[in-house]
Amino acid sequence: MIDPVLEARGWIGTPYVHQASVKGAGCDCLGLIRGIWRACHDGAEPEVVPRYTADWDEAQGEEVLKRAADRHLHRCDDDEWQPGQVLLFRMRRGAVAKHLGLLSVAGSAPKFIHAYSGHGVVESPLSGPWCRRVVARFAFQEG
Repeated sequence: MIDPVLEARGWIGTPYVHQASVKGAGCDCLGLIRGIWRACHDGAEPEVVPRYTADWDEAQGEEVLKRAADRHLHRCDDDEWQPGQVLLFRMRRGAVAKHLGLLSVAGSAPKFIHAYSGHGVVESPLSGPWCRRVVARFAFQEG
């Protein structure tokens, strides 16, 4: 299987473009994870991705992104934090989960790779404020 961390690092510098998933040209947080998925699964998408808004149905309270992650990734909340795990974030208490990243470094100085509006794909420290927002962790399944 392709190393998800090495694949994600290859996306660093890709500009942020809502709903896109093209390495070097543009992606959002879901597009980054989709690109890593495709690299791990011989180019196949897990499912057709419907159009989505930046708020991820926040007003309706529907956990669209979380349900999709549950369908296609292996839940590993009870496992040790490992590089390559997909992190699902809830940006505000009581809001729907609407941000994704990939854990790139575990341990005492963790980092994650994500596509962030205004910044593109970057590797960031998984600082306390970010860590508190993680609501679920997933692993890619063998392709």
